[in-house]
Amino acid sequence: MTKIKCPTVLGGFLAAALVGISVATARHIAAQAPAGGGFFDFSGEYAPQFHEDQPERGPGPEIGDYLGLPINAAARLHADSWDASLLTLPEHQCKPHPFDYSPRGPANLRIWKEIDTASQQLIAFHTHISWQAPERTIWMDGRPHPPAYAAHTWQGFSTGKFDGDSLTIETSHMKFGWIRRNGVYRSDDAQVVEHWNRHDKYLTWMVWINDPHWLTEPFVRTSDFMDNPRQQIAPYPCGVVVEVDRPLGVVPSHLPGQNPFLDEFSRRFGIPFEATRGGAETMYPEYMAKVAAMPKPKPLGN
Repeated sequence: MTKIKCPTVLGGFLAAALVGISVATARHIAAQAPAGGGFFDFSGEYAPQFHEDQPERGPGPEIGDYLGLPINAAARLHADSWDASLLTLPEHQCKPHPFDYSPRGPANLRIWKEIDTASQQLIAFHTHISWQAPERTIWMDGRPHPPAYAAHTWQGFSTGKFDGDSLTIETSHMKFGWIRRNGVYRSDDAQVVEHWNRHDKYLTWMVWINDPHWLTEPFVRTSDFMDNPRQQIAPYPCGVVVEVDRPLGVVPSHLPGQNPFLDEFSRRFGIPFEATRGGAETMYPEYMAKVAAMPKPKPLGN
């Protein structure tokens, strides 16, 4: 009579199950890779390049500067009501930039890949950015986005696919964010698509935003990084303190029509006030002829 050892049988079943899972996983992941089975590895250390939009990305934009933004009336009213002192509130002091604005700020960047041990297929790219130290996962294994009721976070839920050596990223489940750091916000219902492209030692990060609530047209911009293999990103501890002593419940803001600073940008740089109000037409070169025909504002200080 033949005796069957249970551990051997169970071990065989377990091994077969693991092999089946590994094969299924490999096939699923392989479907996300470019033709030929390889992929461009974006892993590395990158330093941000501030030759583009430096005043906006460093010190910050001027109050009332909405030039080149396809905002609607609701977004404009929100920005007009915004007060920079909002950032002194304890609950606002240590919040990170949202994932689609992070490349614009102080953004020393690290990218690394996650590889499945059994299949040696790409599972995900991960990013770490210096400002507030946010970390993000871009899933490359074909998994679906979570249901609508899942939590919304600063980094959202991102999936990526290759188009040749370019990486296209789609993100859902994001918190509200900002397009410009002067009150121009992006809603949590926006569609955000990103593209990574590497040219020699340079990484270009393109962000495409289509917001049904606050934009009338899609908004596109790029940020550039340079390979920096000796880069060491420092920790970013952030502590909350009382910066301004104010009564409990007070939130800095301006009531409609009562922001006294909205025309300073126009007057400081001699730009017609109407143009500074933004809108889709201010994105296009043809708008320059219209601006030339507008009356110039009174210089600031006069």
